Amino acid sequence: MPRLSTRTRLCAVAALTALGTLASIGGATAADPTLNGQWAPFTRCPVDAPAMLAADGSDRTPQCVVSTSASGSIKLGKTTVVTGRTNLQFGVVQNADGTSTVVAPPSGALVADSATVPGGLLGLMCPSDIPVITGICQTLSDAKLNKITATMESVGAPYAFDQTAGVLKDMPIIALPVRVHLQNPLLGDNCYIGSASAPIVLRPKNLDYPAFGMTFFKGDGTADDAGEMSRIDLTGAPQNDSSFAVPGATGCGLNVGLINAAVNAKTGLPSAAGNNSLTLNNAQTSLAGLTAPGTVVPDAGKVLARDWHSAVR
Repeated sequence: MPRLSTRTRLCAVAALTALGTLASIGGATAADPTLNGQWAPFTRCPVDAPAMLAADGSDRTPQCVVSTSASGSIKLGKTTVVTGRTNLQFGVVQNADGTSTVVAPPSGALVADSATVPGGLLGLMCPSDIPVITGICQTLSDAKLNKITATMESVGAPYAFDQTAGVLKDMPIIALPVRVHLQNPLLGDNCYIGSASAPIVLRPKNLDYPAFGMTFFKGDGTADDAGEMSRIDLTGAPQNDSSFAVPGATGCGLNVGLINAAVNAKTGLPSAAGNNSLTLNNAQTSLAGLTAPGTVVPDAGKVLARDWHSAVR
C-alpha cells in the first residue's frame, strides 16, 4: 500500500478537525433540575416512566437510586485511564416475589466525566507498521491532534439490581451495559469500544462494608422524622469489578478498518474477562422511596412522582 503524501496527510487532518468540531457543537443536553433537601441527589430519577407510575405500593414498590464516585480508574486491555466523576441514577420497582425491575432515565443511567487517555493518539495506535497509520502518526506533533478523551456511556437499561448487595461486600450490585466513546479529530465521532449489541457489562461490588444511614423527610424534601418519605445512604466503600470482557474498537477514523486494527493491536483488544478492571473510589449510594407504601395503594408510583416534582426548585 503506498504511503500518503505530506499534502494528503495535512488535508485529511484539516477535514477531520472540522468534522470533530461540528460533532462537538451538536452534543449539548439540558441541565438537570435542582431539587430540595433530601431529594437533592436524585436529579434524574425517572419518576414519570410508565413502570414507575404503575407501581401500586403492594405488589410493586417504586424507589429512586443514585450512586456517585468522585474518581476512579478503568483498565481495558493494556490501557489504564484515570476517571473523573461518575453519576449513576435509575428507578427501581421492587416486586413482591423478591425480584426487581430497573427503569433507566431517558438520557441513560450513567453520566460520567470524560477522561484523558495517557499518551494520546500516539500512545493508542503508534507506532504502526501500516503505512496509512504511520502517515497519521507523523502528523501528531500538534498536542490538540494527539489528545484523546474517553467517556463511558450507557447503552441500554441496567438490570439485575440487588439491594441487599449494596449493603454487603463482594456481591455484584447491578449489571450496567456501557460503551466507551473515544474522541479525537482523527478518530471521528463514532469511535467506540463496546456497542448496544456488544456492550461492556460492568457488575460493580463493594470492596468493604459501607457506612449505613437513614433519614425521613416530607414529600418536598424537608427533613422530618415523621415524614412520608425515607432515604437510605450507603457511603464510603470503594467498588470494583474485574469480571468483564471488552470487545474491540469500532467506527474509528475515515479508514475504519485500518484504524480499528491499529487501536486494537496497540491496546490489546478484544480483551477477555479477567484482564480488565474498574475501580470507583469512595462510592456514595442513596435510595429513596415511600416510608409506608402500603398506605397509598394503588397510587404509590403517582405519589412518588408528585413528591419528586414538588421538590424541584
